Amino acid sequence: ISDVNDNAPVFERSSYEATIPENNTPGLSIFTVRARDADWNQNARVSYILEDSSVNGVPVSSYVSVSADSGVIHAVRSFDYEQIKDFQFRVIAQDGGSPPLSSNVSVKIIIQDQNDNAPQVLYPVQTGGSVVAEMVPRSADVGYLVTKVVAVDVDSGQNAWLSYKLQKATDRALFEVGAQNGEIRTVRQVTDKDAVKQKLTVVVEDNGQPSRSATVNINVAVADSFPEVLSEFPDFTHDKDYNDNLTFYLVLALAVVSFLFIVSIIAILSVKCYRWRRERMFYKSGANLPVIPYYPPLYADVGGTGTLQHVYNYEVCRTTDSRKSDLKYMRPTQSISSLDASGTQTFTHLQREKLTSDDFDDQ
Repeated sequence: ISDVNDNAPVFERSSYEATIPENNTPGLSIFTVRARDADWNQNARVSYILEDSSVNGVPVSSYVSVSADSGVIHAVRSFDYEQIKDFQFRVIAQDGGSPPLSSNVSVKIIIQDQNDNAPQVLYPVQTGGSVVAEMVPRSADVGYLVTKVVAVDVDSGQNAWLSYKLQKATDRALFEVGAQNGEIRTVRQVTDKDAVKQKLTVVVEDNGQPSRSATVNINVAVADSFPEVLSEFPDFTHDKDYNDNLTFYLVLALAVVSFLFIVSIIAILSVKCYRWRRERMFYKSGANLPVIPYYPPLYADVGGTGTLQHVYNYEVCRTTDSRKSDLKYMRPTQSISSLDASGTQTFTHLQREKLTSDDFDDQ
């Protein structure tokens, strides 16, 4: 009986899940997938293929690879838990028959967090050499809240659990820090004998293995007034000079902006005043100009005998009653012009008619 390739490969599990610590070495073997084929000889030879897919827009082949013969899955890159926590892909098992038969299985890779990040102090902010002091009045009672240290750890789980402790202090009997919340409080009543300048060093430590830590220095001024603080913290003088310079430049910038604004307003008003004066002068000069009478042009007649000799004049007199008005229509003065021997032009009036129309309706 000859074998026929009528059986597809079958994986040992319906799905696979494996873990790998972050910061791994590229090429590290993660685990192995296995599939069996019930056929015989070439039909039972299984090869493994990584199905094409993407993880966060990146091809899965840039994360892992699979051995075609053994099914061993290797890490192609070093993983970072803070960037990717897990991802999934599929592996295809294909036999050597003709035509080949195949099956696939889902694989999930979980990245394990490692304690590779130290705590970060958010408050008090370290300002690179400049002194920032918390003031405590001498009348402060027991348990007075001086300040609070705020820190975070980007790791997860117990690697992100933080604890606080007072490493150094000018007077350890005066201050304490909460192990869980980072609050710095007074342990006893403040007295006049306590020094004005107090310096504390707080350590923030995570719970990883091995643990990582960060330190923060805190200046505390035990005083009731600011002049006392300046005498004990000479570095404040530099800060004061810096603030004075900053104030000076701010005032200077404000003065420049105000000056430019005023100049702009003056320029706009000057232009408007100049235009107003020019228009006023134009109107005044126009009133003194001689009046040049306007005579309507003479039009050629249809018969081609020359120009029209008649000029029609109209006078309209309107009354307060808009429905009535007076209209005077005067026949044109027909005149004959002649030149005498001396070259003087004379006119002889021949005819004038006047027609008065009363109660003329405007409509």
